[in-house]
Amino acid sequence: QVRLVESGGGLVQPGESLRLSCTASGFISGINAMGWHRQAPGKERDLVAFINSADGSTESADSVKGRFTISRDNRKNTIYLQMNGLKPEDTAVYYCAARRGTGRFQYWGQGTQVTVSS
Repeated sequence: QVRLVESGGGLVQPGESLRLSCTASGFISGINAMGWHRQAPGKERDLVAFINSADGSTESADSVKGRFTISRDNRKNTIYLQMNGLKPEDTAVYYCAARRGTGRFQYWGQGTQVTVSS
């Protein structure tokens, strides 16, 4: 079993920044990617960004490119999402996820709320 615990959400004003953290524990051998998804009220859960364990390469959604940066600390089994220039449309529950192999992410955290509002 893989356990993912997120932290760092909150309420901020437009233009401000937040950093989310996600720490993995348990049977994490073979995890080859970790990432962030988000789900706004009434919408589907969408991929925000992910990072590959092998080489640290990343992918991110067009809507966050240039504003959000995903990174990792392998020693701590932790990934981060630095979110700058936040907009009201970034408001959502942000979920950390991990996967083995390719395709869907199989493991999920409980989510952390990010609210951007003036």
